[in-house]
Amino acid sequence: MSSPMSDFLLAVRTLTRREIVRFLRQRNRVIGALATPLVFWFLIGSGVGKSFSGSGGSPGGGPAASTVSYLHYFFPGTLLLIVLFTAIFSTISIIEDRREGFLQGVLVSPIPRAAFVLAKLLGGTILALAQCLVIYFLALGFGLPFSALAFLLFLGTVVLLGLGLTALGYLIAWPLDSTQGFHAIMNLFLMPLWFLSGALFPPGGSAGWLQWLIRCNPLSYGLTLLRLALEPGMARTPAMLDPLLSGIVLVAFSALLTYGAIVLTDRMTVRNP
Repeated sequence: MSSPMSDFLLAVRTLTRREIVRFLRQRNRVIGALATPLVFWFLIGSGVGKSFSGSGGSPGGGPAASTVSYLHYFFPGTLLLIVLFTAIFSTISIIEDRREGFLQGVLVSPIPRAAFVLAKLLGGTILALAQCLVIYFLALGFGLPFSALAFLLFLGTVVLLGLGLTALGYLIAWPLDSTQGFHAIMNLFLMPLWFLSGALFPPGGSAGWLQWLIRCNPLSYGLTLLRLALEPGMARTPAMLDPLLSGIVLVAFSALLTYGAIVLTDRMTVRNP
């Protein structure tokens, strides 16, 4: 006789595996989620970088960052964009599952709805982590500093960002019936979150109201931890956010949105396409 917990874990494992297999079989999703941020990194980093290297215009705003090129400054933001794109592509499948009838079948099955939610979130997080690891290990060959502690911080940060952003995409996708509407909301909501995270420019040199928006943005705190793991010199400049506070905010962000996704799924009935 199987226990409820073992049935729950089996459902989560099976549905998570489905998310990963589904992603790998769709080559356009792999290319879109991985290649697009790299193109952003190369074009923006190469084209905009010189405008940050004028007199006193170092990316981080301090002596430790003065020797760091804009490509290095933009690299953590590129990894954040990979996680963001993966969250978008993984949660849009909720709308597709509803149209195909798979979602209705899962939700009327004996397994708890939380198993479906956790599987979606874990699937998106695992995919985001795998793609970030590919870029991370490639960057090691180009001089990225490595230490065991920094690598563990990198892993934990990407996992928390993956959970939080995938849960946010889940909350947006669940009530929608149209993939076009989903993309419109994503472009209106999630991309500005990335722009206002400090990925493109150092927050210290921006306007006061913009600095306030950056500090209210949870992605800014995740980006601070990524910088601490990848480029410690930049993360310790006065313009950057406090690492301890960043960890607390990121954990709270991921936990609250994950809980919100579970509650939303429990309370709402799934509509037929």
